[in-house]
Amino acid sequence: MNITSKYVLTIIVPIYNEEENMQALEEKLSAYLEHAIVPSCVLFVNDGSSDGSLDKIAGMCKRHSDFFYCSLARNGGLSAALKAGIDETSSRLVGYIDADLQTNPEDFNLLLPFADQYQLVMGIRANRKDSLFKKAQSKIANGFRRMMTHDHATDTGCPLKVMHTSYAKRIPFFTGMHRFLPAMIQLQQGKVKEMPVRHYPRVAGVSKYHLWNRLVSPLIDCFAYCWMKSRYINYEIDKTNLQDNNG
Repeated sequence: MNITSKYVLTIIVPIYNEEENMQALEEKLSAYLEHAIVPSCVLFVNDGSSDGSLDKIAGMCKRHSDFFYCSLARNGGLSAALKAGIDETSSRLVGYIDADLQTNPEDFNLLLPFADQYQLVMGIRANRKDSLFKKAQSKIANGFRRMMTHDHATDTGCPLKVMHTSYAKRIPFFTGMHRFLPAMIQLQQGKVKEMPVRHYPRVAGVSKYHLWNRLVSPLIDCFAYCWMKSRYINYEIDKTNLQDNNG
């Protein structure tokens, strides 16, 4: 257990060379925490940034008592950063948002009312503000993923999600697994809910995604998921005498 156990929701924000976005992140996230509908904190995960991101993260955490961070020794990618954040989270719920602010942290308040009934509540990017080429790549990748996984998810690439931490911690993460969160929750007999959320164009920094990791890599990862699914172990404890009845 750590300090995040005092909150209901921990919002994970993976950071990789987002120095130009840090001021906007601080403003948007701190504003949201003031009227989040459940007690919430922010956990920045520095994914081995080579710019000044880590210094700016540390500064933000000094200025805001509900901001925390951990820093990876080297760049591991989005799935690694998410796993690190989930591993460090002790609150009942764990959320996720990208540092590019193409989604709005205020929209966590649209997802949270459903978090009691659903183990994953995820956004769908309404009126998506990306290029036609980028949207076409995502459409192809999403369609292929749905065919392979039968997860029925509309937009797994939307970087706005709320999960039950207990379910998130049981996800067997590997590179690219962040694309399969709905399928991995469903493997645990969890329920998934989708909600439309706002989407904005990127205004600072540069995208870390290109044709390979937006289209080709996700298609390859589908086969890795199917292999893992065929060997996935899912169990439920029926009885135990491990409980300490003395408190």
